[in-house]
Amino acid sequence: MSEANPVERWQAALEEAGELTPEIVGDISSIHGDRGVRAIEAVGENRVKSYRDFTIVVGYDDEYIVEDGGCTCKDSEYNLDADDPTERCWHSLAVAIARRVGHVDYHDMWYSDVRELI
Repeated sequence: MSEANPVERWQAALEEAGELTPEIVGDISSIHGDRGVRAIEAVGENRVKSYRDFTIVVGYDDEYIVEDGGCTCKDSEYNLDADDPTERCWHSLAVAIARRVGHVDYHDMWYSDVRELI
């Protein structure tokens, strides 16, 4: 694991612990800064939702689709280097964290059907 990048290290530690320990929170915060802090808050507030077709993070102004580490938010689209694993929006970080600690709110329905109701 010594050759793993810092993101892979905190993800492996989180998967092993199954919970956010103070050390892991510190690692996420130091590697990802404010984005990491916001992601942890979103997980704690149960804002990571999984549907049959998408995983969604409820943001402050909208809901964002997160797939394969990518996100539909403007931060992801315009500000981040997709090749740098330390540069991820807080929505995709929240999904990565929530999945590893088992804190995803699962809905057995299609998000596209829910979105039509909104």
